[in-house]
Amino acid sequence: MKRHGAQRRPGQLTIVSIEVKAIGDLEDAFAAISRARPDALFILVDQLLSPVIRPRIAQFAMRQRLPSVAANSGYAAAGGLIGYGPGTQEIYEIAAGQVAKILRGVSPRDLPVEQPSRLEFIINLKTAKAVGVTIPQSLLLRADQLIE
Repeated sequence: MKRHGAQRRPGQLTIVSIEVKAIGDLEDAFAAISRARPDALFILVDQLLSPVIRPRIAQFAMRQRLPSVAANSGYAAAGGLIGYGPGTQEIYEIAAGQVAKILRGVSPRDLPVEQPSRLEFIINLKTAKAVGVTIPQSLLLRADQLIE
C-alpha cells in the first residue's frame, strides 16, 4: 500500500501496515486505508478474518476500487478479489483430529504440528470487473476456482 503523496520509483512498493486487534478497530482501519489511498490491499490471516468479517473487508475494498488479496481461500468467495491459502475445511479437519487425540488421552505437548497439505487459489472475476482489474490469463489458468 502506498501513502498518499509518497513518491515511488518503478518496481518498488511502499508498504503501510495497519493493525486491527479487534472488530471495533475495523472502521478506524478503513479510514486510515482511505487516507493512505493505496494501490492495493493485502490482508494477513488471523482469527479476525472470520467468515463474518471477510465480506465487510471485501465490500470496503470494492467501494474503494482496491484490488484486494487475502491469505485465506474463503476471502474471494466473500467478495474479495483473490483468496490464496489453506481451505477452511482442511483446517477444521486438522483441528478436529487434534481434539480427538487429546480426548483419547494424548498430551497436547506430544502432538506434532500439522499443516494443511494444499493451498487453494481462488479468483473472483465479478470483483475484478467491479474494481477495474484485468487478471492475466496465466493467473486464470492457475486458479483452482474462478467465481463468475
